[in-house]
Amino acid sequence: MSLENKVVIVTGASSGIGEAIARELAAAGCKVMLAARREERLKSLVQELGDGVAFHLTDVTNAKQVEEMAEATIKRFGKIDVLVNNAGIMPVSPLIELKIDEWNKAIDINIRGVLHGIAAVLPHMNERSSGHVINIGSIASFRALPNFAVYCGTKFAVKAISECLRQETLGKVRVTIIYPGAVESELIQSSNDEQTINQISKDFSEVSFISPTAISNAVRYAIEQPDEVAVNEIVVRPSNQEL
Repeated sequence: MSLENKVVIVTGASSGIGEAIARELAAAGCKVMLAARREERLKSLVQELGDGVAFHLTDVTNAKQVEEMAEATIKRFGKIDVLVNNAGIMPVSPLIELKIDEWNKAIDINIRGVLHGIAAVLPHMNERSSGHVINIGSIASFRALPNFAVYCGTKFAVKAISECLRQETLGKVRVTIIYPGAVESELIQSSNDEQTINQISKDFSEVSFISPTAISNAVRYAIEQPDEVAVNEIVVRPSNQEL
């Protein structure tokens, strides 16, 4: 199915997986709304990607800002066909370190941010009986790992939210969750526990981290299926990653 003129919102679009998704979909002819907090980076991407791309400064933890971003998308492009909930952080530390502020930030971005995105687009998609929500999960959605307790918890939640949304919107809104493995990104930078980060780096030293374009390719694949076909789950990880 042609992606020409499909309107797509991408959160966390200023770098990493979100940026790769924006580039992939813009190149395929989609109209793309970039949602993130780093204005200069967003401006640069819009200038590079052209007239079919716009941006709206958005903190996904703020429901009002997310709603305003969705409204701006409809005003600019006339509709919303796809929401890609990509914004996320990955704090890592043993629970005994009691990094409660980091825990709350992860919950706010990784869970509430996804819910805010869904809330902002679902009435519009439901009214049109057409739409697609793509949530970026993680292989941490499947397995609890030491030092990843809060991150795993948030990604388990995204998996559950995605499946509930799928069941509640059958025949109207397609729902996809993509589970990346080890991907080159800024994700690990959201943690300040150097000892744990160093240990994780050692644990993953033999893993060949894949490019964010591997995830953007999966997003494109899910979107370009015929309307009657829903790709619900995709796992994308390095071929030599065990976990």
